[in-house]
Amino acid sequence: MDARTTTTLLYLNGVTVSFDGFRALNNLSLAVEPGEMRAIIGPNGAGKTTMMDVVTGKTRPDDGDVFFDGAFDLSRLDETEIAELGIGRKFQKPTVFDMHTVEDNLRLALKGDRRARSAIVWRESAEERTRIERLFETIRLTDARDRFAGSLSHGQKQWLEIGMLLAQEPKLLLVDEPVAGMTDAETEQTARLLKEINRDRTVVVVEHDMTFVRELGVKVTVLHEGSVIAEGSIDQVSANERVIEVYLGR
Repeated sequence: MDARTTTTLLYLNGVTVSFDGFRALNNLSLAVEPGEMRAIIGPNGAGKTTMMDVVTGKTRPDDGDVFFDGAFDLSRLDETEIAELGIGRKFQKPTVFDMHTVEDNLRLALKGDRRARSAIVWRESAEERTRIERLFETIRLTDARDRFAGSLSHGQKQWLEIGMLLAQEPKLLLVDEPVAGMTDAETEQTARLLKEINRDRTVVVVEHDMTFVRELGVKVTVLHEGSVIAEGSIDQVSANERVIEVYLGR
């Protein structure tokens, strides 16, 4: 596969991953366009996490193509190299620095020279201050800037971690079950947050909450046993007989 023949931002073709004889991914093909938001759904064991592991370099595929931005073969790069290309991943459980303030969490995550950030004489530049303020506006935690991250609600910690990923200026954001454990109000705000982020960045969301997926209003890909079994709008995949059989039930 010549990566230059595709204009997609993320391109997986015929990807297979096996663990001790079990095929976690089975000839998986998926294409995500620049600026798109895509929802990935499917039953437990469908291959959703393994797919993200492959994209981020945590797992090497046994077979198939994995290209990013029309030029980079992700199967040949390690996790650090892939992150530097502009792929950010948010896991289901938020990971923030509990004993630091919300603002310091964002400051520590800013893309730039981390050696300078650790120096005693380092001072925040005007550009960095502007970036932090924009992040606060996006994740709507301005009023909590001086609070310790450990004191935030579960939903607020999720938003802070998303903000920390955005501080790295990724081209592609992979988000794993962002509304698990959230209140209804937090879930609605998270949908608005991801839509706002999607104005500037490509987003892939793995989620089980079908109400939330419907709120996103984006193309949905359904995985089962490591392969795509349906794609389309939430209404289209919800009416698919195979999807009903293996995932939604009757």
